[in-house]
Amino acid sequence: MYIPPHFSEARPEVLKEFIEKNPFGVLITNGASGLDANHIPFEIQAGGDHGKLTAHVARNNPVWQDVKNGDEVLVVFSAGDSYISPSWYPSKHEFHKQVPSWNYMVVHARGRIAIHDDERYVRGVVARLTRTHEGQMEKPWKMTDSPADYIDMMLKAIVGFEIELTSLAGKFKLSQNKEVRDIRSAGEALTARGETTIGHAMLRAAEEKEKSS
Repeated sequence: MYIPPHFSEARPEVLKEFIEKNPFGVLITNGASGLDANHIPFEIQAGGDHGKLTAHVARNNPVWQDVKNGDEVLVVFSAGDSYISPSWYPSKHEFHKQVPSWNYMVVHARGRIAIHDDERYVRGVVARLTRTHEGQMEKPWKMTDSPADYIDMMLKAIVGFEIELTSLAGKFKLSQNKEVRDIRSAGEALTARGETTIGHAMLRAAEEKEKSS
């Protein structure tokens, strides 16, 4: 991924929090059948120098047989994207030297994959994923809410895997290469349009740039 310095986010704690808040990633593999992409919810956990990702796929999904333990894979996480009109920059109306752009936030996680086709591992993956996301519900669903034989049957239909991360790279393109007033104005325009993910991120970027100047 091409990352100009002003769009780079390299702080490990920020990147890991980004994945926690945006866990639905794209798993990109280059196995026996060639390039493939699968859309999967992940959990990031401690382990190794950069952490590890855990997830599961349907047993009918060929990806778990297409890759070998130790193969390098890439997982892409994203959190919104927005078109940026040059008209939102105050400097455009003074100097007429702005062009359209597109802002977004992504994290690329590289690592080595290991397949875990065993019931105990899969049960743990599903239990953790359930606790994380059901914890936000008024009445959280638990695995024990369903009959044990039904859960056993469902677990047999999936395969778990783990990715030991070797690197994390973030690109938060939020017009940081523009003047503070331009970043803020475009962020306000997006927020007014309801595109709050990038809009609010741009407003935070404007504040950070203003404080550092």
